[in-house]
Amino acid sequence: MPDRVPRPRPAHPQAVPLGTGARRWLFRPPRRHGEVDTGRSVSFLELFYDLVYVVLVGQAAHALAEDLSWRGAATFAVVFGLVWIAWLNGSLFYEMHGREDGHTRSLVFVQMLLLALMAVYVGHAGGRDGRTLAVLYAVLLALLGYQWYSVYRQDPPELRATPRRYLAAVAAGIAVIAASAPLSPDARLVVWAVFVVAWCAVACVIIAVWRRGPSYDVVTDPMVERFGLFIIIVLGEVVIGVVDGLTAGERGPRAVATGLLGLAVGFGFWWNYADLAAGRKPRETGRSLATWIFAHLPLTMAVAASGAGMVALVEHAADHRTPAPVSRLTAGSVSAMLLTTVVLLPTLTDYRRYARAYRPVRAALAVAAVVALLAGWSRPAPWLLALVLALLLLATWLFAFVRWLREGSLINERPAD
Repeated sequence: MPDRVPRPRPAHPQAVPLGTGARRWLFRPPRRHGEVDTGRSVSFLELFYDLVYVVLVGQAAHALAEDLSWRGAATFAVVFGLVWIAWLNGSLFYEMHGREDGHTRSLVFVQMLLLALMAVYVGHAGGRDGRTLAVLYAVLLALLGYQWYSVYRQDPPELRATPRRYLAAVAAGIAVIAASAPLSPDARLVVWAVFVVAWCAVACVIIAVWRRGPSYDVVTDPMVERFGLFIIIVLGEVVIGVVDGLTAGERGPRAVATGLLGLAVGFGFWWNYADLAAGRKPRETGRSLATWIFAHLPLTMAVAASGAGMVALVEHAADHRTPAPVSRLTAGSVSAMLLTTVVLLPTLTDYRRYARAYRPVRAALAVAAVVALLAGWSRPAPWLLALVLALLLLATWLFAFVRWLREGSLINERPAD
């Protein structure tokens, strides 16, 4: 027999001095722009980070459930916008520049400490607690700004224009939020609303201009997954809303039936988003990426608000007509979710390839959104309102399922990019 060729033995990793290894692990700079890790997966740290937002969203939804007035709804929308912007900044920074090292972990945990403190004051942000929340939020923005600045410092000159604009927006945001702290609650809420709208508008422009001629890819599977996971987080508020409603009121057959139908609405949210948008990458260029990112703000807000509406819907299960604020919130949330999905779909990479399936689906979603508003305006009994909304969500999914079958594919298959 011929002699076997000896296989090379794997080289043992060289030992690193303790001081050098500790410095490298604790003080290694973040990844620069363009150094996107397209092969990574969502880390345990990111999942832990997202869990803190469960508390923030829960506190905001609980406050809305206790105050369904127009002011309560406005306060919820503004506070949710602040929370979502913080989540977006922290998540995108980790996606584009974070590492699995002590430096990144330490900064993420400091953010989580600030977020936990913010959760204490989110529930009464429309009152005197808003002053403390403003201070904490300004500190959080300063920390996020420092992280983005650490990337800017090591970026090559040709890539610094966009980060410079973003840092200017962060600095302006810190000044605005800090200046709102001593104002009256109503004035503070107006300033926060202006901040949320202005931030989204400016960031949309920056992202759209930046990706007009992309020099490197930024949309990865983990990034798409993180946005989907945040939807799952807020969907938990629907379940909590039903449970809270059943816990607070009489648990008769009608209340239980209304609660189960409310859960069916949550299932409809999940089923439509999971099969129509989740796991599908947006296009990198033009306005598509900016639209895809910021369409998730009203989408997640609508899902979280529906959870607050479920509490009152179950509590009033014995009423002959749903109270106007409850009907308005619940039906409006479903309508907003459907309409934002209409906006979201054209941004996907496979939209043009499967336009014959997507276009009629978008029309069906828009029609269902109008019907949901009409159902809310008519104010039927709580169980009937929940049934109508659940059937609308089922109808949109079934319509999409049929259209995808006609295209020779199943709705939940992800077409190749």
